Amino acid sequence: MAQVLELQFETAAGKTATISVDAPKAEVTAEEIQQVMQTIITENIFEVQASAFVGIKGARIVERQVSPFELEIV
Repeated sequence: MAQVLELQFETAAGKTATISVDAPKAEVTAEEIQQVMQTIITENIFEVQASAFVGIKGARIVERQVSPFELEIV
């Protein structure tokens, strides 16, 4: 199953911005995630539409399972 770590931030414009990380390490902790998110905010690493990240809204792991169909292509 494919996993994505979504980091959700509040911007100065009051909107939500999400950073997606493919295949996060299995043993990542909430404390590590929070520290990284706070560093992104403190160091002003990203902004969206000229609006800086100002707060942490949340983080989550999203799992996706893909089941392809066997099709005969002619």
